[in-house]
Amino acid sequence: MRFLVTLLFFFIVSVGFSQSSALANNYFDQGEYEKAKAIYQKIYDKNPRDVRNIKQLVATYQELQEYQAAEKILLKELKGNVIYPNLWIDLGYNYQLQNKSDKAEENYQEAIATVKKTTAYAYAVGRSFQQYNLLDEAIITYETALKDKSNANFSVELARIYGEKGKLDKMFESYLKLIEEEPKYLYAIKRNLAEFVNEDKDNEANQILRKTLLLKNQQKPDVMYNALLSWLFTQQKEYQKAFVQERAIYVRSPQKNMRPMFELANLAEEENQLDAAREIFDYLIENEEILSRKVEAQAALLQLEIDHSTPKEYKNIDEKFQRVFTEFAQATPTEIFPIQLQYVKFLAFQQDDKTSALAKLEALLNSRINRYEEAQTKLVKADILVLQEQFNQALIYYSQIQKLLQNSVIAQEATFKIAKTSFYKGDFDWAKTQLKVLKTATSKLIANDALQLHLLINDNMQGIDSTHTALKQFAKADLLAYQNKEVEALAILDKILAENKGLSVEDDALFRKSKILLEQKNFEAAIESLNAILSITPPSIYAARTYFLLAKTYEEELNDPENAKNNYEKIIFEHEDSIYYNEARKKYRQLRGDAIH
Repeated sequence: MRFLVTLLFFFIVSVGFSQSSALANNYFDQGEYEKAKAIYQKIYDKNPRDVRNIKQLVATYQELQEYQAAEKILLKELKGNVIYPNLWIDLGYNYQLQNKSDKAEENYQEAIATVKKTTAYAYAVGRSFQQYNLLDEAIITYETALKDKSNANFSVELARIYGEKGKLDKMFESYLKLIEEEPKYLYAIKRNLAEFVNEDKDNEANQILRKTLLLKNQQKPDVMYNALLSWLFTQQKEYQKAFVQERAIYVRSPQKNMRPMFELANLAEEENQLDAAREIFDYLIENEEILSRKVEAQAALLQLEIDHSTPKEYKNIDEKFQRVFTEFAQATPTEIFPIQLQYVKFLAFQQDDKTSALAKLEALLNSRINRYEEAQTKLVKADILVLQEQFNQALIYYSQIQKLLQNSVIAQEATFKIAKTSFYKGDFDWAKTQLKVLKTATSKLIANDALQLHLLINDNMQGIDSTHTALKQFAKADLLAYQNKEVEALAILDKILAENKGLSVEDDALFRKSKILLEQKNFEAAIESLNAILSITPPSIYAARTYFLLAKTYEEELNDPENAKNNYEKIIFEHEDSIYYNEARKKYRQLRGDAIH
């Protein structure tokens, strides 16, 4: 019982101290130093060994310029049996505030001397120096400790300080030395390097890191250096150079992992560096030993050709498909399935041969495929039926997918396509019902597309037109665009714009028109249409997306960085709650020439 009473007493005292300290800290943060001092002093009188409280009391004395009081407490603590070496730094800083630089330096050296004797003090001493921005002294502290033995924490802190002081060569050397000793830190160090490295290959940090890595790899070849060089070149969007490094890693590594090269090829394609993407995919096809991954690479290369081709090139692409089918003639149905499905889509959407496409889909459905492959096949079949405007049959297949793989991403995609098909049919209420289900979709892309379509339908069902004529016309134009009938789609959109000036459908039509024009590479007309959205009063819900599309078009298609920068700036200052804000801010700073840390 006595033990419980004692324990309860100490608990109450502890809570009391904690509450008092919190109140004092609040006064300190508010600049009410006299009130803070009174509480810190009471805590000190009751518990003179509380180092955190001592440091706060000293800091309060310093804010009040009561340097003698601060010195008295610190000297008393430094004469005690238990030494806290970081208090030497507090004492030195107390002298520094009084312009007593010699005495300040003397105490700083005392703190460093304790580290020379016992490296266990290094982190506390180093952090205290950093707290007072005494970076040179912090460097000496960590360097002293590292002479005794390696320590990841000390190395990281030392590298960070070098970075703060602009000593980039020493910072990189410190990080690289740490990775050499502890390869497991490679990914963590990349995050730290990303604070200094950016897309600009002429950026000082980029150049120093590249030279350092190349030199080290010449002196002592190691795949770690290749990995970092690949990472650096990827940041700089020099994908062919990154590929050279990834190829070296693949050749020299016992574990043959080609996945990084696959990701690199996808990045190259996204950045429209098609020659680099083709080169990497070709290498993957030639060297990948796992058949399913070889097929994956082949499918990716064929899709690249499809996405960046004109109708004149379709015959050549068809011949490539036939050569691939011959090459993989011995593959199992599952192994070759991705390319078979890809060829069906090519026939239906590019070659406009829907009859052959549907026949091949029927053959696939009657072959030995698993449930996921069945769902994918039915999804493509339903898409082609929508293309043929056989909406009811398409809805049957989409519904079958929902039941076949409930709650999966492909089932959610099918639900969205049910909504989209209902939209094409003019059944707007049922479309809205389906879209509501997708608000919490696992795929953010599907959830976002669902939200946009729901807003479009809802906004344009609120007007006085109970027959929703304009919305039906818009749905027809959207279907024509899906059918690759851009000329007819644009004609309907222009009709909507002529007949619905000032109504809610106007910005929807303008935005859809802009997207079609951009796909057609008709940039001048697309920019005119996008600017028309921005002139609408009150501001359109498409405003942020419009500024972003304009910026991307000026930057990537028209090589006009000034206009790109102006549109990114609009997002930053007028649409800070937009999903495009972070990307716009990053792009704006790059175009302005800032170092992105």
